[in-house]
Amino acid sequence: MDFSVRKQLISAMLVFFALLFPLALPAAEQYNKNFSFELRDVTVKDVFRYIEKNSEYVFLYASNKNLSKKVNVDVKDKNVKQILNEVLEHTGLVYEIDGKQIIVKEPKTNVQAVLQQQKGKTVKGQVLDKTGETIIGANVVVDGTTNGVMTDIDGRFELSDVPENGKIKVTFVGYKAQVISVKGKKELNIVLEEDTEMLSEVVVVGYGSQKKESLVGSVQMVKPEQLKVPSSNLSSGFAGRLAGVVAVQRSGEPGADGADFWIRGVSTFSGVTSPLIVIDGVEASSGDLNALDPEVIEGFSILKDATATALYGSRGANGVMIVTTKSGRNQEKATINFRLENTYNTPIQVPEFVDGVRYMEMYNEAVTTRGTGEVLYPQSKIDGTRAGLDPYAFPNVDWYDELFRKGAMNQNLNFNIRGGSQRIDYFSSVSINHDSGVLKNNNDFSYDNNINIMRYVFQNNINAHLSKTSTLSLRLNVQLRDYNGPHSSASEVYGMVMEANPVDFPVRWPSDPTMDYILWGGKSGGKFNNGFRNPYAEMARGYKSQFESTVVSNLKFDQKLDFITPGLSANVLFSFKNWSQTQTKRSGGYNQFEVDKYQYDDAGNYTGYTLRRVGKEQDPTLSTSSSSTGDRRIYLQAMINYDRTFGSKHNVSAMLLYNQDQYNVNNPGDLIASLPQRKQGLAGRLTYSYDYRYLAEFNFGYNGSENFAEGHRFGFFPSLALGYTISREKWFEPLNDVITNLKIRGSWGLVGNDQIGAERYIYMSNIELQNSDLGFTTGKDQNTTYWGPKYLRYPNPDITWEVGSKFNIGMDLTLFNDFNLTFDVFKEIRHDIFMERQSIPSFIGTSPSDMWMDLSTKLYGNLGKVENKGLDFSIDYNHTFNKNFSMSFKGTFTYATNKVLEYDEPDYQEYPNLSRVGHSINQPLLYVAERLFIDDEEVANSPKQNLGGFVQAGDIKYKDIPNAEGVCDGVIDANDRVYTGHPTVPEIVYGFGPSFQYKKWDFSCFFQGAARTSIVVGDIHPFGTDGLRNVQKFIADDYWSESNQNIYAAYPRLSKQYNQNNTVGSTYWLRNGAFLKLKDIELGYSFKMFRVYLRGSNLLTFSPFDLWDPEQGNGNGLFYPTQKSFNVGIQFSLNK
Repeated sequence: MDFSVRKQLISAMLVFFALLFPLALPAAEQYNKNFSFELRDVTVKDVFRYIEKNSEYVFLYASNKNLSKKVNVDVKDKNVKQILNEVLEHTGLVYEIDGKQIIVKEPKTNVQAVLQQQKGKTVKGQVLDKTGETIIGANVVVDGTTNGVMTDIDGRFELSDVPENGKIKVTFVGYKAQVISVKGKKELNIVLEEDTEMLSEVVVVGYGSQKKESLVGSVQMVKPEQLKVPSSNLSSGFAGRLAGVVAVQRSGEPGADGADFWIRGVSTFSGVTSPLIVIDGVEASSGDLNALDPEVIEGFSILKDATATALYGSRGANGVMIVTTKSGRNQEKATINFRLENTYNTPIQVPEFVDGVRYMEMYNEAVTTRGTGEVLYPQSKIDGTRAGLDPYAFPNVDWYDELFRKGAMNQNLNFNIRGGSQRIDYFSSVSINHDSGVLKNNNDFSYDNNINIMRYVFQNNINAHLSKTSTLSLRLNVQLRDYNGPHSSASEVYGMVMEANPVDFPVRWPSDPTMDYILWGGKSGGKFNNGFRNPYAEMARGYKSQFESTVVSNLKFDQKLDFITPGLSANVLFSFKNWSQTQTKRSGGYNQFEVDKYQYDDAGNYTGYTLRRVGKEQDPTLSTSSSSTGDRRIYLQAMINYDRTFGSKHNVSAMLLYNQDQYNVNNPGDLIASLPQRKQGLAGRLTYSYDYRYLAEFNFGYNGSENFAEGHRFGFFPSLALGYTISREKWFEPLNDVITNLKIRGSWGLVGNDQIGAERYIYMSNIELQNSDLGFTTGKDQNTTYWGPKYLRYPNPDITWEVGSKFNIGMDLTLFNDFNLTFDVFKEIRHDIFMERQSIPSFIGTSPSDMWMDLSTKLYGNLGKVENKGLDFSIDYNHTFNKNFSMSFKGTFTYATNKVLEYDEPDYQEYPNLSRVGHSINQPLLYVAERLFIDDEEVANSPKQNLGGFVQAGDIKYKDIPNAEGVCDGVIDANDRVYTGHPTVPEIVYGFGPSFQYKKWDFSCFFQGAARTSIVVGDIHPFGTDGLRNVQKFIADDYWSESNQNIYAAYPRLSKQYNQNNTVGSTYWLRNGAFLKLKDIELGYSFKMFRVYLRGSNLLTFSPFDLWDPEQGNGNGLFYPTQKSFNVGIQFSLNK
């Protein structure tokens, strides 16, 4: 690590530890919280309950009729003493505050007499939630006294001096308090129910939060613990757990194993299709999201419909993911959490190849079956390889085994601390992840080029309450990533396994004392130094190291403006992000040798070999190349809010926001890249609810983008939603015991997308001033050449926003307080999709003499239109059967299908089967394979297949597709392709699984699957273009041959090189990509202060596709495989 990198690391560490200073602050005056609320026609007890719900106060009182007295309370920024003085003024009761306990009593009562308890018994027990999870830090007190304790990490408590006929009261923020009689009891199992009214206040939506009861948009909320998976990338846990999210994990490479994900599928074929990611109010990258440890996440919301996303205007077309990190807590003791995991990863499935003998036999058969020359491998070589005469002269190399280990060990650790006082609260976290790969290193060199990644993530959140109405918040995220690996990508190393066959050369030859470098195996005749690449030598020839640092700092100031009018507030947010990466590559050449001559004695017995060099001598000394890159972003946001309830049932809220964003490349490579990218916009929201029964919401985003010319630069994106909570009707009350909650909702709105092309200023022309196509020569001897200007892209000032019109109808249902269902049906029409023009406008003309334009020049426009529709739902079931046993169940289902409605393409009137219109965006265009040819006579009597290669028995037979008039032309060519199969992005993604808790044991499992998706197998063909490629075992097991004339064999007739007739994309290689995985299974046991657990991931896969992990999709399976994981972990939690 060089000095500059070390300096960055030290600076980041100093910043982190400097931010731990709040830990030294006292916890004094932490309960002097101020309140603003309005309650009408409620009892004194109701006021107490409201204060308990919105603070950490606990009320202790004896039975008194005055507590049932009805009062009206209108509080504006008052502390608890001021509120109680007002509420108790005419009740004849007084109060005393002892820490966070408030004792309400009659004036003549001796406080000590109330507090002094008769010596009683000891009561033990455990406090759980409805899912069976332990509740840590719950208050357990003898009712009417201050005699109490808090539950430990297992939710257990032990309370002494409890009167024999007394009662205990159990409270915890976010749950309904319970008062329980202890008569005749010494052991209690207590289950707290969530206080839905309080929990509803923490639903994170665009630019703020809303009560769940008032929510009319389609928002999926996720508990952070559901995203804990044995991967350092958060998104690998999305699939099946988030309703409305389509996610697939295409790679298992360490550091690159995050999932590709889309909210409600894909709605456009141009530009960005991924959702907007917002972390702590600021746009973030998928890398920032993947770096988050679930331990630091407070809330995770998926915004799916227009009501939820219209606020983000140009950025919300593809949905929005909002993440909020944890804040501190106003509490007496800091909470310290520690988690350590050790994980063993091994590939789910690896490709299998034939051995050397089978390879040579198949190659010789490929030559003879086509009659294309003499066999390459003599019987003597085949026999020598079979007998194992000499592993060097007669090699039989398993290249996969040579390059890769069976598995790798990874570790991750998180330490966080949370606490604070009335003045300052804090949350600080450190996450350390170590990921390693499965590349082998046989100590041939002094360096290790296996993948090794160390990642350090520091999260520090501080809220400073400057006054009763002012709060200053700082959120600082620092990410440091140190990568070491092969000089080429790990996926490229996997691909090289197929490039070399097992018999042409060994990995290396025995060392030669006259040479100071390794003698690598090789073969003449290739393009690499007149030879063929040696996969192991390529992998080991060097290494690459990278260091990345990301610093994100958010500073936010919140100000209550109740002095102007109750419910008014404002805030300002400033964010700065800087990302930088330095990379160093070191690599050298390698020297290859091959057998020059085999040596035999007079009896014909093999005795040895001589070598000769392949190509020119190479210098193995490592050369060094370095590069650096980076970018920075500045974001500014100002917002004003209004939220007020009138007459206890009419709630009105409003929000108006301004934001601007600037992105710069730190070291631009050209003029365009040096220009800052800027955005600005307004957003607003207006909501109304009556008794949380009738709901209405209006949102808008008004955004400006540099990607459009003046006149199109700004776009307006409104949305409207209505909701009706039927279960709050008076006539519905008899059903409330069964149907606890029933809400229907609907929304419509417009969303925009300005990320429509890979280039900036796409509406402007792009001219290359020095282009050879328009050059000319001059001079006396015609030896002087001048290049001329050429249009690479014609201007189009009418290019505008890609706009989606979204519709959504949803329902929220709760049955028996245990079963929750959220169901949504959606449809989106995305129009004005940006694309390159494929057809020729009529004003250009139809012949070269008519055309004033160069048709090689690109012309763009808003020409496409796509329909995307489907449904998604989630179900949750939680039930406690008795004090020892509880269970829960979670399931999600997402179906999203799209169809191209308009697409600018050539005139396909004669062959409508080639048109994309009416088909899915990711649906493959393929020839239709009927089967293999039976014999040469059938070939002669079938339509002529002009795809390349000589066609004979055992080759693929294709269907002649009729034209628009129903006529087949008798020729198989490019016009005979059709859109077929399912899209390569799954249309259905689902997940389900139960969890159980029995005493101190807990068990959970989760299944995840995908359906309505296809895989196109490609580039798996034996022997390749050079005739020396490896052969996968599934081909050797079932291919057409003279002895196996199966017209439905897994592979057609062999050929020593690519036979284009058999290698073009066709339904012969189309496979069903559906699968179901046992995604996670976990068993844990809780002790007094910690919990240990065992977890397995991706342990089982059920699929009709068995060549590789179907989740990885198209190709030949030679990419870094996804991993199955086995890990053991331990969690500590304590209050200090």
